[in-house]
Amino acid sequence: MKLGRLICRTIVGGLFLGHGTQKLFGWFGGPGLEGTTQMMDKLELRPPREQALVASWAETAGGAMLVLGFLTPLAAAMLTGSMVTAIRKVHLPNGLWNMNQGYEYNLALIASLAAIIDGGPGEPSVDSALGIQCTGPGWTLASLAAGAAGSTLAIEVGGRADQPQDGDRAAAAARPEAAVPA
Repeated sequence: MKLGRLICRTIVGGLFLGHGTQKLFGWFGGPGLEGTTQMMDKLELRPPREQALVASWAETAGGAMLVLGFLTPLAAAMLTGSMVTAIRKVHLPNGLWNMNQGYEYNLALIASLAAIIDGGPGEPSVDSALGIQCTGPGWTLASLAAGAAGSTLAIEVGGRADQPQDGDRAAAAARPEAAVPA
């Protein structure tokens, strides 16, 4: 048994599981789905309810999967995506340090996830019991890249949901009330 891996998986995964259930169910003093939806709306992540559901479930399921050591690279990709989104939409303007509400903590979690993937979840874990050997630098980079890509997709899709499409512009221009007086 690699005790350090088990401790890291349990603590990091457990924190994500708790954070996700705060968002999803309002447990541990969290905002619940309604509050998370409002937060997503303020962050201009569209549609806000769907974004809230995806983020909440990614953290809840990803955290549980990490604790269990089950499909570890997938769990880490889900959690990395959530952290990259948090950095980009909340913490980046505040700089690095957590005391200024920066992204220091998010980076520490991402680094922990990378270390767990690189070395593998260890034993006991579901991956080990099933003979799944998705470890090493290739899996680490792929998981981090998938998380960053998922974050980018969430942010870009959300940004486009606010912009009128070409057909919407044409329909608006055809309405008399949309005409601008000269």
